[in-house]
Amino acid sequence: MQGTINVNGRLMDLSTPQVMGILNVTPDSFYAGSRKQTEREIADRTNQIIAEGGTMIDIGGFSTRPGAPEVSEQEEMERLRNGLEIVRREQPEAVLSVDTFRPDVARMAVEEYGVAIINDVSEGGITGIVNTPLEKDDSDYPAIFRMVAHLGVPYILMSVKPTIETMLMSFAKEVQQLRDLGVKDIILDPGFGFGKTLDENYTLLSNMERLQALDLPLLVGVSRKSMIFKLLGTDPTGSLNGTSVVHTVALQKGANILRVHDVKEAVEVVKIVTNIK
Repeated sequence: MQGTINVNGRLMDLSTPQVMGILNVTPDSFYAGSRKQTEREIADRTNQIIAEGGTMIDIGGFSTRPGAPEVSEQEEMERLRNGLEIVRREQPEAVLSVDTFRPDVARMAVEEYGVAIINDVSEGGITGIVNTPLEKDDSDYPAIFRMVAHLGVPYILMSVKPTIETMLMSFAKEVQQLRDLGVKDIILDPGFGFGKTLDENYTLLSNMERLQALDLPLLVGVSRKSMIFKLLGTDPTGSLNGTSVVHTVALQKGANILRVHDVKEAVEVVKIVTNIK
């Protein structure tokens, strides 16, 4: 497995799993506890992620929950600019990731605020809002792929495929496209909760180690998702314990980054699992 990624000119070691804290500058994310709107809320959440041991902050301005309303590119940029301004003031050295599928939003975040990583939940433009195809262009390469290559930053490629077999085939093709364009640092995200039934999510989890065949770092984002709370008969607020259990399994299956709402608890899971190893 590629053991390091280049973030703002520094190498980050992924041989020890890292924790990425979620900061949603949105009014409608599926987990109410992650919605941060005011300057004070954004500042407090930024400092909390770092204080609790998070090594990356993932900022999103567009909710990707099922049924989420469309957000214009301008609105997404305004939300992110507001959030990034505060985050940079509070934690100027923090490694920042921006959760977007829009090339121009990615460019703004990197060029204006020094964002280090682009986290794309659309699998290179297959979807925008969940299960909604984006407009195609005439290039052989997705627009977000071309933009990430231009920006020279690490890229998180998330799958919307339902099975490990289809995921491996798509990832192999997409990684080759990214390599053709010159993208050096690629992180794979199996996309739990995206385009998958409850059973498919758990089948994927049980087979996730097969993704290591692609020899790239793996990010897992399962924090408080419906695959956990629907199985347990609860809701996002009652899903922390289940999240920690799934995080434990994901780390044992090869996860290098956990994208989480609850940083302290995830850091504790990493410490215990890595100590067992």
